Amino acid sequence: MAQLFFRYGAMNSGKTIEILKVAHNYEEQSKSVIIMTSGLDNRDGVGYVASRIGLKREAIPVFDDTNVLDVVKKTNLDAACVLIDEAQFLKKHHVLELAHIVDDLKIPVMTFGLKNDFRNELFEGSKYLLLYADKIEEMKTICWFCRKKAIMNLRFHDGQPVYEGEQVQIGGNEAYYPVCRRHYFYPPKLTK
Repeated sequence: MAQLFFRYGAMNSGKTIEILKVAHNYEEQSKSVIIMTSGLDNRDGVGYVASRIGLKREAIPVFDDTNVLDVVKKTNLDAACVLIDEAQFLKKHHVLELAHIVDDLKIPVMTFGLKNDFRNELFEGSKYLLLYADKIEEMKTICWFCRKKAIMNLRFHDGQPVYEGEQVQIGGNEAYYPVCRRHYFYPPKLTK
């Protein structure tokens, strides 16, 4: 039975590498997948899923006005799975369209993304995935500064923690640390 999955984790928890692994496993069995990612993430070019360990793959970019249900219908109705990276940037209508892909087209959808932003507010996509997903799973990683589980993302600029500003600032290790609650509020001196 097809289901809608939301796998979330702090920065550096392996979300993108998991997408690439899942895609490989399906394709190794001659089953096709549709890979999508946010059109906002342009770190490796728009329409690419890229892991920090160096693996990169083309993906269909999702923009605010994209109808993901229509994209799947036009791309491949026989897909074994739809995989979506950077799911936190989805809009409510995208999440509802993903539910239709699962319920009406009977294609499983696996989404991967951050749950909360650097201010500890839910992203729109994450909020609605938490509400509509059949299965929710946390992907764990450790705090940049200690051995505790990282549950938050600390944004920094010029070596100083940032707690206010625009929700979306695309970046990786040059702008964010995965941190535990304690180090979110009391980070040691930042070195980047």
